[in-house]
Amino acid sequence: MAGAAVASPLCTWLVTACMSVACNEERSLGRRSAFPGRRRALLSGGEVQGSPRRLISAFRGLGIRGLMSSFLALEPCAEFHSSRNGSAFFGENGFFLFGPWNAESNRRQRRAAHSSTSFGKVMSIAVQPEKEVAEKKRMPTKQRRVVVTGMGVVTPLGHDPDIFYEKLLEGISGISKIETFDCSSYPTRIAGEIKSFSSDGWVAPKLSKRMDKFMLYLLTAGKKALENGGVTEDVMSQLDKTRCGVLIGSAMGGMKVFNDAIEALRISYKKMNPFCVPFATTNMGSAMLAIDLGWMGPNYSISTACATSNFCILNAANHILRGESDVMLCGGSDAAIIPIGLGGFVACRALSQRNGDPTKASRPWDVDRDGFVMGEGAGVLLLEELEHAKQRGAEIYAEFLGGSFTCDAYHMTEPHPGGTGIILCIEKALAESGVAREDVNYVNAHATSTPSGDLKEYQALIHCFGQNPELKVNSTKSMTGHLLGAAGAVEAIAAVQAIRTGWVHPNINLDSPEENVDVNKLVGSNKERLDVKVALSSSFGFGGHNSSILFAPYK
Repeated sequence: MAGAAVASPLCTWLVTACMSVACNEERSLGRRSAFPGRRRALLSGGEVQGSPRRLISAFRGLGIRGLMSSFLALEPCAEFHSSRNGSAFFGENGFFLFGPWNAESNRRQRRAAHSSTSFGKVMSIAVQPEKEVAEKKRMPTKQRRVVVTGMGVVTPLGHDPDIFYEKLLEGISGISKIETFDCSSYPTRIAGEIKSFSSDGWVAPKLSKRMDKFMLYLLTAGKKALENGGVTEDVMSQLDKTRCGVLIGSAMGGMKVFNDAIEALRISYKKMNPFCVPFATTNMGSAMLAIDLGWMGPNYSISTACATSNFCILNAANHILRGESDVMLCGGSDAAIIPIGLGGFVACRALSQRNGDPTKASRPWDVDRDGFVMGEGAGVLLLEELEHAKQRGAEIYAEFLGGSFTCDAYHMTEPHPGGTGIILCIEKALAESGVAREDVNYVNAHATSTPSGDLKEYQALIHCFGQNPELKVNSTKSMTGHLLGAAGAVEAIAAVQAIRTGWVHPNINLDSPEENVDVNKLVGSNKERLDVKVALSSSFGFGGHNSSILFAPYK
């Protein structure tokens, strides 16, 4: 009796060990030794050894039943079936994730368990295989470097990273009157709304009809990042998918799907979308993209309000640095320009009410700013371990140096009066990345166009980099509005584009700068030439979340 009681908690170890051994053997047999040494075609339309094939959704043509069947079609390895007492972990009735439990096998396992009289023997079976597998899987982390090899965007200024950045350089605003719904009774009637978007060719039609926009934006931007990174179907077939992961977050999640479910519930629960719960959760975008691609590495999402993307990017990079993966899609997506989203931020008294002149509404550091402007979209970066990228002949856009997070621990929505959390975040990012203050000469600021936030961030930047005469600071939000959880990734892409092109985009609507703001530190009303040494991109979110990440030219 005592032996059974002690052994019962060990079933988790047994399951893990058996599945890990099986997966490790399968991967070692199936892994390709090298990638073809071919270079990706440029976005201008060049071809590499014939026309590149677009990555098409694996779910195209599948109905919802087909989708669910694909989830349930997985079968465990033989070792998993032979592990003891599955009911202790999956339930007394024998049902578990992969299908019905084999009753005869279960009886044999129980008899074997009762015959065991030595705890030491059980422990050796459970722990030793896992230890061996862990040692085999452990990858060297020294000198691993992370580079950016692909970018995907869905924004009010376009859905291609080059077109998007060209419009930023031209100082074009993507803010306009809201057209998706009637907001005539709202005090704010403007936003960085995406007017033209299609997921055709990227998401299966039957899924796209049920998904929230934040998921459609995420899936589209993610696949565009792969296409932009030269990951065609041929390259994809040679990736070790157990070492490829997805970490794309959302601040708000599927707000419309959830809101529609509430409206349907007013009639009857029978009217509710059966997918309303999974399609409303913030993690499901990453999950669906990973399922579609067959990527089995790290997969989850992080939600830290408007700092979400940076948290995802840094954590994704850390998975690569620690040797847990070689390729990661990371970033953020949000689509909250709906009645409940707009109404919620109006209730916070956080939004600009410059309805008569939308393109002038977002004006960071200007004395006439009256709040931020909501935006929507997605940004996804393809991060890759340097040697892995070089081996497949990928074009390297920039190197990711590192970053850091802190918390103000002060107020839900207001920054710390002394900018303490921001300063600490920047200093930790520099220290952990091994970057000197004087090397940072470009900052893509969070700068949302709020009265207190802009100034506190500016003061923190001057505290950290004020002695650098080359420093240039701008705010992408002056043209896109605030994309909430997607903002950090879209702005990180802008920072990478600045490194690639040697141009930094202007700050528009900076007609009357704040008295204590040195305009020489800010980019003017036109684009400026800058040889970027190190670019810093910062994002902050409700709850006091601070994040800073660093990029540099690859050398």
